[in-house]
Amino acid sequence: MKNNNKKFISRLKLSEYCHQIQLNKKYQYENSGLILEERKEIVNYLLNVLITEDKSLFSKRIPNDYEIKRKLLRALLNIREPKPLESTFLQPLNCLLQSEVYEKGIVEVDKLNSVSEFMSSSSFKNCHKFILWQGDITRLKVDAIVNAANRQMLGCFQPLHNCIDNVIHSAAGPQLREDCQTIMNIQGEFEKTGDAKITRAYNLPSNYVLHTVGPIVPKGTSVSDKQKTELAYCYNSCLDLANEIENIKSVAFCCISTGVFGFPKGKAAEIAVRTVNSWLNEKNNRFDKIIFNVFSEDDYNEYIRIFQNQ
Repeated sequence: MKNNNKKFISRLKLSEYCHQIQLNKKYQYENSGLILEERKEIVNYLLNVLITEDKSLFSKRIPNDYEIKRKLLRALLNIREPKPLESTFLQPLNCLLQSEVYEKGIVEVDKLNSVSEFMSSSSFKNCHKFILWQGDITRLKVDAIVNAANRQMLGCFQPLHNCIDNVIHSAAGPQLREDCQTIMNIQGEFEKTGDAKITRAYNLPSNYVLHTVGPIVPKGTSVSDKQKTELAYCYNSCLDLANEIENIKSVAFCCISTGVFGFPKGKAAEIAVRTVNSWLNEKNNRFDKIIFNVFSEDDYNEYIRIFQNQ
């Protein structure tokens, strides 16, 4: 495989949008836990606000079951165009989202074993910094997580879709979409494949979200050299951008482009590990931990194969 660790020039520099989204302002948590009755009250209130705001969003009778109502709230926020919400709406929503994060269980990356600790045979130079973890990326307490975005960069508008873009935006809250809209308004055009932007993570346990657009491999086609290079650019762009923020010491990558974008899992894992390892070789004093986050057993096995067969 060719070395794709080339410099990728972003069309929009961090300095051109960081102040507009208050990137350096620490986000304050409101609450770490709610009982079920409090959640029910909040969900009822939030649904009524959204439906009053735009009756075209939902014209049917609101269901009685809490779980169905909670899914409806997520769906309505998924399809809502990015625009400011009142603090009277955001405060209870933030409490709800943070309570759900705590209920799922926060995973502290400092307590996870590195690849070198459970696989002594791997010869990647930076295995002592690498962590392979299977699970929900929105549970990770890490400085920055990576979101596989689309070129609109506003999150997934398909209600309740299970893509990583939807999952991250749903757990972080609508402020994430507003920030992305601000960035895209400044940029004035769709995001380029391989580029990356950064926002705060809001109600997630992480501090930042790095958004990058991976290449699309249409079903039934083979991966081109251009698509391989573009995927490598995604990893380099995220690391280059995170490198501009001094307090980011750990980054968790999702499996960029391997979902609905169709990039073959095995080749994607190889590009991910080799690209990140090469980047760290050039800046070996930067970043304490890099997490390769996978969701499926197939993804996990592909990364194990890469680590074993360098």
